[in-house]
Amino acid sequence: MALVEVRNVSKIYYLGGEEIRALDDVSLEIELGEFISIIGPSGSGKSTLMHILGCLDTPSKGTITLDGTMIQNASAPQLARIRNEKIGFVFQFFNLLPKLTVLQNVELPMIYSGVSARERRERAMAALTMVNLENRTRHRPMQLSGGQQQRVAIARALVNSPKIVFADEPTGNLDSHTGDAILNLFERLSEQGRTIALVTHDPEIAARTPRRIEIRDGKIARNLDAKLAGMEI
Repeated sequence: MALVEVRNVSKIYYLGGEEIRALDDVSLEIELGEFISIIGPSGSGKSTLMHILGCLDTPSKGTITLDGTMIQNASAPQLARIRNEKIGFVFQFFNLLPKLTVLQNVELPMIYSGVSARERRERAMAALTMVNLENRTRHRPMQLSGGQQQRVAIARALVNSPKIVFADEPTGNLDSHTGDAILNLFERLSEQGRTIALVTHDPEIAARTPRRIEIRDGKIARNLDAKLAGMEI
């Protein structure tokens, strides 16, 4: 069974009496351990798809199953619990709290989970070691480079051992060299069996992932698997 199953999902808005389909009858599956990219130009619907897959928004139509749980009709508290337990997020602008240390930022998701202080510290240190920042635990975000801040955000996304990590333009606020280092980190995490969905508008970044889902006008335009030598699936 796929980790994520999306069936005939649409997201519809009404503006001035006009129907706008941000997503239009989208169906797809994401297998456990896959590293995929969701690519498309601005306004294509790729971010809407990520928000729905990440339980940040709900579809107007269709069904979504995440790790065996139907989520399209879940209540707000249920969605919050699913996000905390099953999903990790990495965003373009890091979203770190400036007054907290690196360690405290990484511990945050576990506070909401009710994890003890000792276990929070142990798990946060393990996540920071994974991204090679174990020597920066007492620094605050503004004392770090952009690449280091993004690695902290990745550690925070991993600390609850989520089923899937969504990365929305994770290199968009970084120079090319630092962005390449972040992509290398995602590749290493994928090799360890992590499930990662990377949202981007950049074809060069999307080409780094084994599978690419192209969104245009709210629909899946192409679903490409690199293992199939560029053949459309």
